[in-house]
Amino acid sequence: MIKKICFIFVLIVLPLQFNYGQNADKSNDTLSKIDRFNLKAEALFKIIPVPIISYSQEAGTVIGLAKFNAFALSKQDTISQPSKVSETVSFSSKGRVKVYLSNDLIFKENKYLILSDFQYTKLPEYLLGIGNDVSIDNIEEVTNEQIGFSISALMRIYSDLYVGIGIELDDYFNIETEPDSFLIEDMVSGLNGGTNFGLGVSLLWDNRDNRYNAHSGSFIKTSFMFYNKSLGSAYQFNRFSFDVRKYFNPWLKHVVAIQATLTNLNGDVPYYDLALLGGESRMRGYYKGALRDKFLMDTQVEYRMPVWKMLGVAGWAGAGRVADSYQDMQLKNIWISYGAGLRIKVDSENDINIRIDAGFGDNGINAFIFSFAEAF
Repeated sequence: MIKKICFIFVLIVLPLQFNYGQNADKSNDTLSKIDRFNLKAEALFKIIPVPIISYSQEAGTVIGLAKFNAFALSKQDTISQPSKVSETVSFSSKGRVKVYLSNDLIFKENKYLILSDFQYTKLPEYLLGIGNDVSIDNIEEVTNEQIGFSISALMRIYSDLYVGIGIELDDYFNIETEPDSFLIEDMVSGLNGGTNFGLGVSLLWDNRDNRYNAHSGSFIKTSFMFYNKSLGSAYQFNRFSFDVRKYFNPWLKHVVAIQATLTNLNGDVPYYDLALLGGESRMRGYYKGALRDKFLMDTQVEYRMPVWKMLGVAGWAGAGRVADSYQDMQLKNIWISYGAGLRIKVDSENDINIRIDAGFGDNGINAFIFSFAEAF
């Protein structure tokens, strides 16, 4: 994994550094040529999809195409932060298929936010069990397909405070397990799949200077989602989530970013809707769902540093744990995540990077991640 990161870094950085060193005595001319090259490259990124390749233990090697565009909904609105459209299509060497579309629409001088996403996934994934005290020795494969859609609309009611409502719709089907799966033996909810429909409310405080690459400010979001059979949901449960982030700019353009999240579920929760530890943004290195239960807490701190021109680097450390309930949460048997990554600026106007991360965890867990925008 480290060799892969070093190889990519060398391919990108050395030619630029060599060119810079060879022409140091003609700095003004050299820098202007590099700047012109960067602008042309950024213009290309805005038009064509970017080939992606990543790796994780549960998915294997992932290849695909990704697109990310930030834009203003109205040229007359110079106050609103950029809206964005993001799309990803990927396939993995272990049979995973993912189609993901995401939109953030921001208008009327940041007064209204409409956030939505759609995804189709086919996931041969590995389950270690449910709970925090699981072992790699008990790993088993479960395959399912999912079609999911969510949308939330928020309105600013005071300063940087927003209130909103949301809808979530998920359909899980074609679930296949091993004959002696713990899901069967323990009669775990969700084994037969089903459609879940949820309604929710949320409260948001957001005064970040940039939604996709914050240097200062804070983000605090609390949401409640209710899944009820009277709404057509196959399972009846509630989910509360809390996400707080803070960004510091200690000097120059260096950034220290801190995040902590909490998820709490109650009711008849299917195994695939439990709080999932891991992923591309939190507890990087662990595949999403490596650990799962009704209660989850995790935190991470990341240091982001520009290196030269369009290049930057980042390093982070995180910790997390799951439990059956808040009462069962203990400050022991904590799972650790750490890693580092390369940042490549692809949109100077909106300060957006491509993110290439290598994440690591306990017991040899690791993942190689390619994505747009910062993890949080």
